[in-house]
Amino acid sequence: MSELLERGAARITWIRSRMPLLAATREDFTVRRPFAGLRLGMSLHVEPKTAVLLEVLAAGGAEIVATGNHGSTQDDVVAYLRNLGMTVFGRRDDTLDEHHANVAAVVDARPDLVLDNGADLVAGIVAAGTAAGVVGGTEETTSGGIRLRGELAGRVPFPSIVINDSPLKAIGENRHGVGQSVVESVMRITNLMIPGRRFVVAGYGWCGRGIAQYLRAFGGRVAVAEIDEIKAFEAALDGYRVGELADLAEWGEFFITATGHPGVITDAVIDRMPSGAVLANAGHFPWEIDTEALYGRAVAVTGLDAAIERIDLPDGRELVLLAGGRMVNLAGREPKGNSLEAMDLGFLLQSLSLERVATDAASLVPGAQPVPDNLEREIARRFVRALGADR
Repeated sequence: MSELLERGAARITWIRSRMPLLAATREDFTVRRPFAGLRLGMSLHVEPKTAVLLEVLAAGGAEIVATGNHGSTQDDVVAYLRNLGMTVFGRRDDTLDEHHANVAAVVDARPDLVLDNGADLVAGIVAAGTAAGVVGGTEETTSGGIRLRGELAGRVPFPSIVINDSPLKAIGENRHGVGQSVVESVMRITNLMIPGRRFVVAGYGWCGRGIAQYLRAFGGRVAVAEIDEIKAFEAALDGYRVGELADLAEWGEFFITATGHPGVITDAVIDRMPSGAVLANAGHFPWEIDTEALYGRAVAVTGLDAAIERIDLPDGRELVLLAGGRMVNLAGREPKGNSLEAMDLGFLLQSLSLERVATDAASLVPGAQPVPDNLEREIARRFVRALGADR
């Protein structure tokens, strides 16, 4: 066994033992095999917790063809999954063009089911004209839900259950999982103190709520930039300073984006940031920070660490960019992603939603839709029991 494979196997074995919801589902799927005869195409971060999910789906009979997301693939996990007989494209240091080729390879495999992240696979399937052969699938993210209901609206003839619509994912994975993991990642990567520092969180959806909550719990001073009036109202009542991002730019020392939309931190915002400001992104796509504009105006870019770059600007200011603007909790140094418990919950939502698509697609409408309510309630009961909160 190679050193890479051995490391992946050891990590995944340890993590698997701490995801009891998926363990029980694997036992059930091994008996019932709801995915027998179906090929599942996946585009999702390839890390140890995702490997546990794929083991569960394979136990249910699915043939797996998969790739990760740009910059977050963990090579030892790829080696482990390939050793199980799964087809997995991608590596940690893939270029963006190579990543797009990996997504295209999954599309070319003509999957029956799709487990998507950011709607990359669905967009590729629609463009390739092969959507008629797809039974249905799931979408993990806010960004993907926006694409399905926006640019892809009316063009997807099969059901796509948007996991991010689930209140369970919103509370358990987005607020608490993302909130904890983003703040932990910023602390670990920068080695800077949280207490007393000024943080601007762009976006007050569930991820933004969680990031703000965990920053404040560590003693950070937090402001929220939110264009939606109702969410801004909520942030204000939660005790945060609230304002336009451009107006908060001079005040902030750290800026963390969590909106799911492109072009949040623009040239105009960058112009008003103080020297030394740290920029990080928690959204799925690396487009919330306009890194092209940032790099384009730099007089020097210095790599300080695997996930830290100092950007020297013509006016003498220095800005610090984490993970190249990609997801800081999965593309940074020693990435951990969300907590095991949060992903046990989130991936149970994925497993049972995919089972519903595979076995009862006729009961679902084409296009984006929420997780069926009866699945939500069953999963909530299981998670409360797994936490021991009923004792």
